[in-house]
Formats: sequence, structure tokens, C-alpha cells
Amino acid sequence: MTITLKTGADIDGMRVAGRLASEVLDMLTPHVKPGVSTEQLDKLAHDHIVNVQGGIPAPLNYAPPGYTPYPKSICTSINHQVCHGIPNDRPLKNGDIVNIDVTVIKDGWHGDTSRMFIVGEGSIAAKRLCSITFDAMWKGIAKVKPGARLGDIGHAIQTFAENQGFSIVREFCGHGIGRKFHEEPQVLHYGRPGTLEELQPGMIFTIEPMINAGRREIREMGDGWTIVTKDRSLSAQWEHTVLVTETGYEILTASAGTPAPPAFVTDARPVTA
Repeated sequence: MTITLKTGADIDGMRVAGRLASEVLDMLTPHVKPGVSTEQLDKLAHDHIVNVQGGIPAPLNYAPPGYTPYPKSICTSINHQVCHGIPNDRPLKNGDIVNIDVTVIKDGWHGDTSRMFIVGEGSIAAKRLCSITFDAMWKGIAKVKPGARLGDIGHAIQTFAENQGFSIVREFCGHGIGRKFHEEPQVLHYGRPGTLEELQPGMIFTIEPMINAGRREIREMGDGWTIVTKDRSLSAQWEHTVLVTETGYEILTASAGTPAPPAFVTDARPVTA
């Protein structure tokens, strides 16, 4: 496995790309409401990335081996959709939950982040799933420091989520990121502590657990992209791009509107400028 350690200049580029991705979500937040379609959100995001930020939406026409080119600029996964939902003209309804996943390319660097949104008044169960998934992401982030191992991150996420009665999607994971959208290492959201690669300063990767209210099994829809829960239970996901520093970690996908870390996180060190 070849993991690219980023230089100081590389990290500066990644900070900019990460902040821009997070600012797209800030911009979209007031528009996520009943009656608005994910197609409209996609157009807002595309125009903002291209015309305001001078960036490129990484998902648009992205085509890994075996896939048709992704047709939109963001991913919008609603209710039982786990990930890679394609924006369309269906209006969002009161009570829907939606994950919006944004990746911006700026000066060749990729910033990748996602947030959950509750449309209108969500159910208690939906709010709990979104909240626990947010905390699970942070349980993983809090393990990041030099000398820790990737298995520590996965174990922290898995044990926390499963102890709350939820399940972890196994087929998708976090990933290294830089000049490429997806680099090594893979960052599993389950596992055993003390296993897999050792973390080193300069590593940059995403932590993005997908957590289901029901069983963990998933299936792919006919569009070749959208992933849903087999039992149609709700699914949630949060994502940050994280840098391993000399003493811990730094969140690269932070902006003015980024939700604050949970109370149990004492050393988040987000970058906001």
C-alpha cells in the first residue's frame, strides 16, 4: 500500500479545498426545506463551486472502473438511501432526512465532506440516527494521532454505533485524498484496535461512517450509483477530511457553518480560515 504523506504546501492546498467544500454546505443549508428538489440543490452547488469559488465539482462525470459517469455535481441520499444518491426533481418532504456530499477540486486538490439535514420536522428516531452518526464520526476522529492505527478508528466507530442499536455499512469506507479523489489508505468504519496501518503526520483521509437504523445489508439501485438499505431502514452519514498532525489531527473541512464537535471531543482544532 502506497500512502502519500503531504508536504506543508500540499496541506495548505488541502485546507483551501476542504474549507470551500464545507462552505458549499453552509450555502446550501437554508435551501434544504420542504418543496425544494435535490436537482435544485445540485444546481445551486454547481453554480457556487464553479462561478463563486472557481473550483470544479469532483463528482460530475466521475467514472471509476465499472461505473457510468456520475451525472451530477453533488450526491444527495434521502431516507433509506445510504450514499451516492443522484439529485432529481422530486421535492423534499417534511420529515425527510438527506445527506449532502460535496467534493470540491481547487488548484488540483480535493476537499470532501458531507452533512445530514433534517427537512422540516423530523421524527425522534430520525433525529437520533443523525445525531448518533455524527457522534460516531467524531469517536473515530478523536482516535487520530501519530502512532495510532486505522483499526483504532474503525473500532471506536463500530462499538459506539452498535452499542446504540445501529449497524455499520461495511461495503463503503473512508479513503485517502489529495490530488486524487480516492487514494490509499482505505479507512474502515469497523475493526479491531491495534490493527492495520499506523498513522503518520502528513496523512490525509476521510472519515465518513454510514450507519443504518436497521440491518447493515445494502443493495445498488438500477441507476448504477444509488445505494440503499435492503430493509428500507433509514441511513445516515457524516464526513470530514482529516489531517494527521505531529500531535493529533486537524479538520480540513471546516467553515463558519460547520457543526461544532460533540461535548466529548476536547481537542478538535478545526480550521476556519
